[in-house]
Amino acid sequence: MSITAQPGGRTGTRDEVRGSSSQGFAGWLETVRRYRDRPLTPYYLLLGATGLLLAIGLIMVLSASSVYSYKTQHGNSYYWATKQLMWVLIALPCAWVATRLPLRTLRVAAWPMLAVAVVMLALTQTGLGVEVNGNKNWLGVGPFQVQPSEVAKFAMILWCADVYARKDRLLDTWRHLAVPVLPVAGLIVGLVLVGGDLGTALVMFAIVLGMLWVVGVPARIFVAAVSVVSVGALYLAASSPERLNRITGFVNPFNDLQNSGWQAGHGILGMASGGIFGKGIGASQQKWGNLPEAHTDFIFAVLGEELGLVGTLLVLALFLTIAYAGLRVAVQAQNLFVRYTSAGIVIWLTAHMVINIGMVLALLPVIGIPLPLVSYGGSSLVPELVALGLVIGFARSEPNAAGELRRRRGERRNRRAVNAGAVPRGRTS
Repeated sequence: MSITAQPGGRTGTRDEVRGSSSQGFAGWLETVRRYRDRPLTPYYLLLGATGLLLAIGLIMVLSASSVYSYKTQHGNSYYWATKQLMWVLIALPCAWVATRLPLRTLRVAAWPMLAVAVVMLALTQTGLGVEVNGNKNWLGVGPFQVQPSEVAKFAMILWCADVYARKDRLLDTWRHLAVPVLPVAGLIVGLVLVGGDLGTALVMFAIVLGMLWVVGVPARIFVAAVSVVSVGALYLAASSPERLNRITGFVNPFNDLQNSGWQAGHGILGMASGGIFGKGIGASQQKWGNLPEAHTDFIFAVLGEELGLVGTLLVLALFLTIAYAGLRVAVQAQNLFVRYTSAGIVIWLTAHMVINIGMVLALLPVIGIPLPLVSYGGSSLVPELVALGLVIGFARSEPNAAGELRRRRGERRNRRAVNAGAVPRGRTS
C-alpha cells in the first residue's frame, strides 16, 4: 500500500485520498444537514433573508421609481426612494421591539388591534377615505395615507391565532372552528370589498383558509370552502367591467396590448428582455413610462429586466427561505399561539409573493398586490416587518435556540474576561 503526501505535511494512503474525494458530495450533504438541524438556523435564515430582501427592495425602488419621480416631483429622482428609506427606518425599530414582546402582551393586544383595524376600514368609506386607482381603500391621516387593510391582515392573524389557541380542545366540532372566526373574517373582507379591493380580499381569504387548514379542519370542509370562495371571487370579478377585462386580458395580454393587456404585456416584455444576467441596475427600458406602477405592483418586472433570471431566482429563493424558516418555527413551537401566528404570517407573505409574481408573469390576473418587502409602500412594509420580527422573536425564544444563545453569550464573556486579564495593567510585552 503506497503512501501519498497530503497538504500541510500530512500523509495518507491512496485509498484514503480516493475515498475522501468520492465522498465529497455526501460530505457536503452531511454538512448542510448539520447546519440545517442547528437550533439557531431558523433565526439566522429569517434575519438574513429579510435583510437581503430589504436591501434589494431599496435598490429596486430607487431604480424603478427614478424616472417617474423625476417627472412628477420637479426633477427629484430620489423622492420615492427617500420615502421608502424613511419607512424602513420607521419599521426596523418596530420590528426589533416585536422580537422582544411577551406572548401575553401580544395575545391581549390582538383584540384591540382587530377593533382598530375594523374601525379604520369603515372610515375609508367616509369623508376620510381616499380613492386610489378606482379603489376607495385608503385613509388620509394628515400628510400621510395609510391602507387599513394591511393592518387588518396582521391583526386578523394575531386574533385568529389567539382564538384558536384558547379553543384548542373544542376544535373537533365545526361550530367552534367557524365561530367567531368566520363571521369576523367575513365582516373584514366585506369592508375591503366595499372599497373595491378584490385582490386584498382574496389574500385575506387565503389567510383564513390557510389557518383553518393549520388548526386541522377536515379536508372535505376545506375543499368546500375553497370552492365557495372561488365561485364568489369569479362572480365579484365578473360584476365589474374593469375587473373582467383584467381577468380575460391576462390570458393573452398581447391580443389587446394597448388596453387591458398593457400592464401584463409590458411586464412580460421586461422580464423577457432581461435574459440570464439582466441589463444592469438602472438600465430598465420599461420603467420609462411603458410599465404603470413600476415601483409598486410591477417592481418584479423591473427587477427581472435589470437583474435577469439570476436576480429573480435569488428573490424567489429568499422568499422560500423565509417560508421554510417560518414553518419550521411553527412546527417546533410548543405554544399553540406561536404555532398559529407563525403559520399565519408565512401564509400571508407567501400568498402575497405568489400572487404578485404570478401577476407579473401573466399567470394570474392583475389585481394590484405588491411584492412583500420589495415594492414601495409603508402601509405594507411596516406590518410585514413587524410580523417577521415576531417570527424572529419566536425563533430566538425556542428553548434549544435560547439555550444556544445563552451559551454563546457566556463564551463571549469568558473570552473578554480572559483577554482583559491576559496582560495585567502596567506590564508591556
